[in-house]
Amino acid sequence: MYIIKVKGKAKIPDYIQIRDENFVLVAYFRADRPLKNMEKFGLEGKEEALEQLIRDLPFGKLKKLSL
Repeated sequence: MYIIKVKGKAKIPDYIQIRDENFVLVAYFRADRPLKNMEKFGLEGKEEALEQLIRDLPFGKLKKLSL
């Protein structure tokens, strides 16, 4: 899976996209909101690592998600 942080403009907040190996969108959520339903994407128990990754991730850079 891949992750990308998208910069919001004006009143639109920053968002996180998680995409699968075919770059199909699997999850789309606000960067400043708590992570929910991570078990649906096979990421249960990795919330803290994912939260740290999101904080450190630069905007607009696609990164392979390997937690």
